[in-house]
Amino acid sequence: MIRVIVGETGAGKTKRIISMANEKLQSAKGSIVFLDNDSKYMFDLKNAIRFIDASEFHIDSPEKFTGFLSGLAAQDFDLEYIFIDGFRKIVRHPLETLPGLFEELEAFSEQRGVKIIFSISGNPADLPPILKNYLLDAENSI
Repeated sequence: MIRVIVGETGAGKTKRIISMANEKLQSAKGSIVFLDNDSKYMFDLKNAIRFIDASEFHIDSPEKFTGFLSGLAAQDFDLEYIFIDGFRKIVRHPLETLPGLFEELEAFSEQRGVKIIFSISGNPADLPPILKNYLLDAENSI
C-alpha cells in the first residue's frame, strides 16, 4: 500500500506525517522507519521510530531511491511502515517523470507487506494521474 499526502509548502504535511508515524507506533506489529531530507524533525518522532536523514546517503535518482528502500527491507524483515517526508527533495526529479517508480514501489510494498506513506510538496491538482490513485485524504487511511 502506498499513500501520498500532497499540499503546498506550509500546509502542514510534515506535522501530519509525523503525527501519523507516532500514532502508528501504538498499533504496528513491525518496525517503523521515517525518512527525511534533513534531521530537523528527528526529535518530534517517538524514539522507537527509526529516523534516517536521507541527505547522508546521496540519493539523487529514482533508482537509488528504490535501492535504498530495498536495502531497508532487506535488513529488517519486520519492517511494516516507511514514512517519507520531503520526497521531492530526496529524489530530485519532477513527479511527471516518476510513474514507473510508483508502480515499482507499489509492487515492492505488496511483495514485502510494507506500507509506504509520502509527503509531497505541490498542488494536488497538478499531480500525475498515477499519484492521484494514492492520495491520502479523509476517506482513505493507512
